[in-house]
Amino acid sequence: MNGQVMPCSAREIGSLFLFEELTPEQLGRLCAEGRVERFEPGPVYTEGEPATCFYVMIEGTVVLYRRVGGDDVEVSRTSQRGVYAGAMQAYLGDRVPQVYTNSMRVTEPTRFFVLPADTFASIMREWFPMAAHLLEGLFFGSKSTQRAIGQRERLLALGSLSAGLTHELNNPAAAAVRATAALRERVAKMRHKLRVISAGPYTREALANLIDIQERTAERVAKAPALSPLEASDREDAVADWLDDHGIPDGWRLAPVFVQAGLDPDWLEQVAAEVGPDVLPGAIGWLNYTVETELLMDEIEDSTTRVSTLVDAAKQYSQLDRAPFRHADVHELLDSTLLMLSGKIGPRIEVVKDYDRTLPKIPAYPAELNQVWTNLIDNAVSAIGGAGGEGTLTVRTAREHDRLLVEFRDTGPGVPQEIRGRIFDPFFTTKPVGQGTGLGLDISWRIVVNKHHGALQVESEPGDTRFQVLLPLTAADDAPPPEESP
Repeated sequence: MNGQVMPCSAREIGSLFLFEELTPEQLGRLCAEGRVERFEPGPVYTEGEPATCFYVMIEGTVVLYRRVGGDDVEVSRTSQRGVYAGAMQAYLGDRVPQVYTNSMRVTEPTRFFVLPADTFASIMREWFPMAAHLLEGLFFGSKSTQRAIGQRERLLALGSLSAGLTHELNNPAAAAVRATAALRERVAKMRHKLRVISAGPYTREALANLIDIQERTAERVAKAPALSPLEASDREDAVADWLDDHGIPDGWRLAPVFVQAGLDPDWLEQVAAEVGPDVLPGAIGWLNYTVETELLMDEIEDSTTRVSTLVDAAKQYSQLDRAPFRHADVHELLDSTLLMLSGKIGPRIEVVKDYDRTLPKIPAYPAELNQVWTNLIDNAVSAIGGAGGEGTLTVRTAREHDRLLVEFRDTGPGVPQEIRGRIFDPFFTTKPVGQGTGLGLDISWRIVVNKHHGALQVESEPGDTRFQVLLPLTAADDAPPPEESP
C-alpha cells in the first residue's frame, strides 16, 4: 500500500531515537534517499511479501500481526515515536529470504520515514561496518545455535525413547526366553512319560482315549476363563482335594496348573470315567505336561506378540516407511507415542484416553506431529513428577469448528501466569540446569504453526494444565498434495 509522500525534514527525523546520533550530513542523505509518507488507516505491508522498505514511525499508531493458521494474530500495538519495522534484515542480503516477517497496519493517519531496503542495507554496511558484522554474526550464530540445540533436543528425545523401547522389549523377550527353556524341559518330560505309558499295561483303546482327552484338554486351555484371585484359590482347593481323594501324588502342585488351564473337578471326573482307575495316575501326569506346554506356548505367543506390537509402534512413531506428508489418523500417532513413552510415564501416572473416534484423517507430517506429542507428553510427565510423581495425564481429541483439537491435560502444579507468555520462546526452560534445552515447546510451536498452519496454546491453573494443539482438517493452499495411507 502506498501512502501520501510528504516533505522530509532532517531535523524531524533526527529527533527519532534511531537517528539521534547521526551527523547533519547523514540526516541529509537519509532525507535525500528516503521519504516521508502518510498512511490512512489500513494495511501498510503484508507478511510474506518482498521486503522493499524499512519503516520508522514519526507519529500515529501501528499494529503488527503474525499469521497463525488462517488467522492474523496481533503481536504488538504502539504509538511510540521512532518504532521501526519492515526490511530490518536487508543488510544480510541474499543469505536470508528478503520478505516481510509480519504484517503492519495503522489505526489512524500515521506518518513514517520510509527508506528503500537497498539503501538501508548499503547505509548499514557503509556507516556501521562493525555493527553490521556483529549483527550478522549474532543472527547467523543464533540460527546455528538454535539448529544445533534443536538437533540435541531431538537426540535427547530419541535417547529417552530408545531407553524406554529397550526396556519394554527386554521384558517380553526375556519372558519368551524363559518360557522356551521351560517348554524344552516339559517336552523332554513328556517324551519320558510317553515312554513309560507305552511300556505300561495300557490297551490300545485306553491309549486312544488318552490321546483324545489330551486334544480336548489342549482346546480347553485355549478357552480358559479369567478368574479372580479368590475364585482361583477356591478352585485350586477343590482340584487339590479331588486329586488327593483319587490317590494322585503332589495334588497341591498340580492344582494351580490345572486351574489356570480351566480344568475343574467335573472335567477330571470325565477323565477318570474314560481311562479307569489303573490308568488315571499316568493320565493325570500326562495331562499335566500337556497343560504346561500349552500354557508355555501361550506365554511365548503373548511375549512375541508384545515384541511385534512394540516394533510396529516404533515404525508408526518414526514413520520410516511412510510418505512425509499424508492423510494421517491422529489417534494412531498418539497411541504409538504413548506406547513408546510408556517406560518414561511409569506406573504412578494414570493415562486417560478421551478420543473422538469419529474424527477424520487430516493432512499432516506424521513424524513431526509425533515429535510434538513427545515434547508435550514429556512436559506433562515432568510437571507431574515435580508434584510428587503421581497424577493423571489425559489425552483428548475433539472437533473445534473446522479444526481438530488434540489436548494434553496434566494434574501438575501449572504454569505460573508471569511466565506463561514466554514458554514457547527459544531456550526458555523452567527445568534445572542440564535437564532441558528450552527448545521442546519452540520446536513444537514451529511444527504446529509454521508447518501445519495450526495453533498451539496453553491454559493453566494449579492441578489443571492443558496444552492444546489445533490442526486444520484440510490442507493449506501451499501444501504438497498428501499421499494416502497405505
